[in-house]
Amino acid sequence: MKVTIIGAGNVGASCASLLAQRNLVRKIVLLDIREKLSEGKSLDISQMLSMIESNTEVIGITKDYFQSKNSEIIIITCGIPRKPGMSREDLVKTNAEIIRTVTKKSILFSPKSKFIIVSNPLDVMSYVSYMTAKVDSSRIIGMAGILDSARYRFFLSKKLNISPIDIQSLLLGGHGDTMVPLYRYTSVSGIPIKEFLSEEENDEIIEKTKKGGEQIVNLLGTSAWMAPSASVVKIVETILKDSKRIFPCSVFLKGQYGLKDIYLGVPVVLGKSGVEKIVELKLNQKEKNLLKKSANHVKMMINKLKKFDTSY
Repeated sequence: MKVTIIGAGNVGASCASLLAQRNLVRKIVLLDIREKLSEGKSLDISQMLSMIESNTEVIGITKDYFQSKNSEIIIITCGIPRKPGMSREDLVKTNAEIIRTVTKKSILFSPKSKFIIVSNPLDVMSYVSYMTAKVDSSRIIGMAGILDSARYRFFLSKKLNISPIDIQSLLLGGHGDTMVPLYRYTSVSGIPIKEFLSEEENDEIIEKTKKGGEQIVNLLGTSAWMAPSASVVKIVETILKDSKRIFPCSVFLKGQYGLKDIYLGVPVVLGKSGVEKIVELKLNQKEKNLLKKSANHVKMMINKLKKFDTSY
């Protein structure tokens, strides 16, 4: 079983390392357009594997998409990262061209593959990949809600002084400032979060969560990579093991939640086919309004992209 990761930067290389450590697949192909980068990083990862008793083969490739042939899953992490002062929206046009190119080349050699999109702005890039690949939308998955949920759980754990492992949470909407963490669906070991803090206090945690990625950009001068990589590996493991687990992911909506022709974060059942079911929750009016606001923001970016390129 083969997994290809396109983009050997911080996120791509970390994905390769974490996935190799899980010993889930026979081969990982790390592919980049920059000479020697993927080869060097894959060699470093490979020299670690005997110490952690992993039999996964990791190879680095420059530009040669033929080496990705018959991949079970293709992970797209390439594109320019955010820098201080940049919004996710600033990346739209440039990264859309990159995502369209790599999707075309990848689907040519792996027509049955599932795609996991990590590049920002994530919901829009997932839409671009779907429109380019022209395959069933269940096979194009945006990694978003898992990461946002992990950040939300981290900030909640600090506020409550408890382990983040015991916190269950759910987020809807676009990846970024318009995400919609659901207070009613958040709990600690099955105990509703309202037993620990008020909705107003929770709103403060949500604001920290929304700025979690930006905070890292400001501290490091580039986007986060460890938490996103761990989120991707969680999706890969769930698909390969056919685990039927429910995670919030960015998926193509065809009328669910009253929305269509858009990629947006909602809870889904993941399995060997990719997205096997979209879970539709009964939202209250406040939650519906927030989700609609988030969807409008993503739609706005998609419409801007369509002005640049009418093929979408």
